[in-house]
Amino acid sequence: MVEAFCGMLLSSSTYFIFLTILFLLYWPLSRWRAAALAVILFGNYFFYAKWDLFYLGLIPLVSTCDYTLALLMDRTKIQGLRRLYVTLSVLLNLGLLAAFKYAPFALDNWSKLSGQAAPAWQWTFPLGISFYVFQALTYTIDVFRKDAKPTQSYLTYLTAVSFFPTTLAGPITRVSSLITQFEKKDKALLPADGGRALFLIGMGLMKKFLIADYLAENLVNRVFDFPKLYTGAETLIATYGYAFQLYFDFSGYTDIALGSALLLGIKLPQNFNAPYSAHNLSDFWRRWHISLSNWLRDYLYFSLPGQRSKVMPYLNLVITMALGGLWHGPSWNFVIWGLLHGIGQVIVRLWQIKFGPKPAENPVWRFLSIVLTFHYVCFCWIFFRSTTWQGALDVLERIGSLSASFSNISLPLAIVLTIGILAHYMPKKWYDFATELYVRSPFFVQAAAMVALVIAIQYIATTGSAPFIYVNF
Repeated sequence: MVEAFCGMLLSSSTYFIFLTILFLLYWPLSRWRAAALAVILFGNYFFYAKWDLFYLGLIPLVSTCDYTLALLMDRTKIQGLRRLYVTLSVLLNLGLLAAFKYAPFALDNWSKLSGQAAPAWQWTFPLGISFYVFQALTYTIDVFRKDAKPTQSYLTYLTAVSFFPTTLAGPITRVSSLITQFEKKDKALLPADGGRALFLIGMGLMKKFLIADYLAENLVNRVFDFPKLYTGAETLIATYGYAFQLYFDFSGYTDIALGSALLLGIKLPQNFNAPYSAHNLSDFWRRWHISLSNWLRDYLYFSLPGQRSKVMPYLNLVITMALGGLWHGPSWNFVIWGLLHGIGQVIVRLWQIKFGPKPAENPVWRFLSIVLTFHYVCFCWIFFRSTTWQGALDVLERIGSLSASFSNISLPLAIVLTIGILAHYMPKKWYDFATELYVRSPFFVQAAAMVALVIAIQYIATTGSAPFIYVNF
């Protein structure tokens, strides 16, 4: 089964049993902050241990080092020492990422260039390490910049930096924000927040099981695994399908994470805002994986040199996006994907300098710019989804063949893809109305809706849930 292989998926029955037990233990102890935090911390480490016992040694060790370095930074006014401490934290966390995630990739490429055989030993790759590292760095960098004060509570820090809904696939949350919420006194779960939490979890499950997994199983995986077996039209539809599969899979995870955190009185940042409604690439990155976009901007882009020159900001943008691509995994396809987005954003900036923002205010031009942006994003997704450079070229070759046949596009598949597209472009006020309607409904109506959703999932998703895509990054 997928659950046994992949640990505790946020879409699994095991996870919701775990979340329920944690909920029932946490709130009766919420008056005693230390006891409540200890429950969450135990839950965090139990959650990680279900994936790999290696976490139980790795995360506490790295967290303790960062906690100590932050305190040392706060207790000295010598800028050289503060810079040394934050550098040690950056080297520790990025070194962790490099050692476990990128060392095999680097050695494999070196062996190809040098003609020497790569080492034969195996690495343990802790899932979600990329998210943990980026989230942990927000704390020490914010303390160094004096954007946040370090907490004196070791327990609070350990709980915040390892908060289980966020570290497998985000949203990447500033640790200082989590600490502030965990340290808040007289916490209580309002009925409205409980209703919103259940609504978010329900929406996440619908996105994952009823749209994302269905598109993946019935078209996307087949086409991208064997593109030469399909016509150009089917391959193009599969590319569109992947764009919406990825969105509903990742935003579905985010919804479940936000709902889970809200059940424990913690509010996480928004991570998506109708990304395929973007009218240019810069707008797309303000809507897609917002927490990663903000991290790359605040902690990488603004840290690169030459911000006042005329050329370096453009080069820095390309570098930032290329590194953002590599962050997703040790693959040249991810680097290419990042470079394409970086170059595209440079073109957008140059266009805006020359023509200004006024063309985007024209309704016809705005519509055309949304369509153009969406198709460029889909073009980039081909490299993101394909496991090899040749695989991406095969997909592009099939689309370019212009061959037309729809024999592999079933009616149920067409219906699910259409529902996904309509759901994505649904006006926000409709979503807000549905949320409020659910929140204001009596408890038995909310429960009936969740039962109906579970039955629908059991009926449609007969093959079980696949792992969330971004857990692999």
